[in-house]
Amino acid sequence: MKIAYEWKSGFAVAAQNYISLKHQTGMKFETQERYLRHFDTFYYNNGFEGIQLTKEIINDFIYDPNERPVSHHNKEVVMRDFAMYLANRGYHAYVVEIKTKLPRCKFIPHIFTDDETNRMFRAIDNYPQVAMSYRNEVDPVLFRFLYGTGVRISEALNLVLEDVNVDSGIVTIHAAKNMKDRLIPMADSLTKRIIIFMNGFHRYSNDKMWLFPSCHNNEGMGQMDKSTAYNHFRDYLVMADIPHTAIGPRIHSFRHGFAVKCLKNWVLSDNDLTVMLPYLSAYMGHSDFRATQYYLRLTSDLYPDIVKRVETEFGYVIPEGGFIYDEC
Repeated sequence: MKIAYEWKSGFAVAAQNYISLKHQTGMKFETQERYLRHFDTFYYNNGFEGIQLTKEIINDFIYDPNERPVSHHNKEVVMRDFAMYLANRGYHAYVVEIKTKLPRCKFIPHIFTDDETNRMFRAIDNYPQVAMSYRNEVDPVLFRFLYGTGVRISEALNLVLEDVNVDSGIVTIHAAKNMKDRLIPMADSLTKRIIIFMNGFHRYSNDKMWLFPSCHNNEGMGQMDKSTAYNHFRDYLVMADIPHTAIGPRIHSFRHGFAVKCLKNWVLSDNDLTVMLPYLSAYMGHSDFRATQYYLRLTSDLYPDIVKRVETEFGYVIPEGGFIYDEC
């Protein structure tokens, strides 16, 4: 049984009120709460009393020489926001500067070529019939949905039928990775495919049924888990004769490919990326622009024929650091 943390420092009440406020706004706030608990213990064990958030106390807590820079960065973010919360309520609180620089991610994910994409979907469509399983009916639609929308696999598997409006061609993603709801428009061809799937496979399903279910113990339609989807994905890679290496492909490669193709098309069409990037960020469900900018850098890396145009016109948008790859 998980033991509840016992707050003990002079910041106990303020920290708990702050965490409660974040939860009320719909944030999970789990990692941030863990750092605040660490600060509570640090403050108490060092004999500090009351509420005094000085520069010396903050720096001693944040810059532990035994921790990695990413921990220093995360603590800076958490303690800066907490200090601002305290300052707004009349407390003297030092607001720390975000100064820890994180290295730019060197990971280059696999982006499917057009030929690989065609081979992949031929493999999915022609997979041998599996008894007592829904994969032959579900997977061709699931993987086309991932390819055509760029959503995360977890977001797709959490969809129920009422989340899909086939009249407007819009899917609603609820409380995804960053606790944000967002609307996902589908291409007409994908919408038609979803309509056929729902009218056929789901003709007797209610609105609360999983859109992409898995058969559990032959007792009906349960939710498909990510490991099942990934195992199916690896089968299709083998059939399509696409090697699987340390950099993939992964199911997430569909999401990477979607973002990169959007950016490539915009650059080649002379669209203003400073205008388009916020739209892509919102569509992808990114918490900030760093993840979206990662795709901008990735686009220029994968397509050297347009890199000069990208960097000449929009180089100030492309980050040289400050982002660690975290399954965008």
